[in-house]
Amino acid sequence: MAASFDLDILRGFVVGIELGSYARAAEQLGRSTSALSTQLRRLEAAAGTVLLRKDGRGLALTPAGQVLFDYAKRLLALHDEALGAVQGLCAEGSVRVGIQHDFCDDLLPRALGRFARAHPRVQLQTRVGRNTELLQALADGVLDFALAWGEAVPGLRKDVIAKVPMVWIGPAVPEALPQLGSEIPLVAYEDACRFRTAATAALDRAHIPWRVALTSPSLSGLWAGVSAGLGLSVRTPLGLPPSVLCMDRKAWKLPALPSLPLALYRRAPPLSDVQARLQEIIREEIQKALVAANARSPE
Repeated sequence: MAASFDLDILRGFVVGIELGSYARAAEQLGRSTSALSTQLRRLEAAAGTVLLRKDGRGLALTPAGQVLFDYAKRLLALHDEALGAVQGLCAEGSVRVGIQHDFCDDLLPRALGRFARAHPRVQLQTRVGRNTELLQALADGVLDFALAWGEAVPGLRKDVIAKVPMVWIGPAVPEALPQLGSEIPLVAYEDACRFRTAATAALDRAHIPWRVALTSPSLSGLWAGVSAGLGLSVRTPLGLPPSVLCMDRKAWKLPALPSLPLALYRRAPPLSDVQARLQEIIREEIQKALVAANARSPE
């Protein structure tokens, strides 16, 4: 009988690589570490080759392991989408979701596209905005849940799904890099925000002078200013347009920045099944985006 791959075992294999630890993967998947190790040995037996090798205290993919990892992610994504489509085909109801501006060009189309294909009879309403707007709309009952940067909000339940590092953002074209001489030019929102505060506080602690070179009421305005070389901005590595990129702060002698919790907020009433499913899809897309961002990080 021809060898075949068990999707459940492939899932453990993929999760372990993405989390960087099979102990953490076992915990997330609700299995013992020894059970997961046994499954990985079965996977190598089915593949007929070694998939993992020792790398210091951890494990790394062999060339064959990398090939299988890439295929496994595609197989699991297709399996999960097919299962969700069959289960959600007859689901009805509505979902009203708020999404931070940072995710409207990248994560939003992927997450909402997956959900809409699997739940064609569910009415979907989306609002894109900044944290304050989204959380107020949620508190007013206009939204069922919102994806926003974490902060304590009375009356709302918060589920932190990731800790995302803040990074210095510069233009993607090297020729457009601003001259970082005696002071750092900043591109920021015209009103106070957590990213502007983090940037100025970090520069002040490092005794690096700064000035605000451009302000904008919108995120697209910030990206335009950065890509034009007017200054640097601070954001996260998620949802960046191709016109900008994360800077190597050590190479440019820029101060370290804090991480920021990313959370799903909702009011007290429990979510419906379809609302919970959209939250699950958003979580998955955020994790994928973080893995991709870490792979591109210059630090």
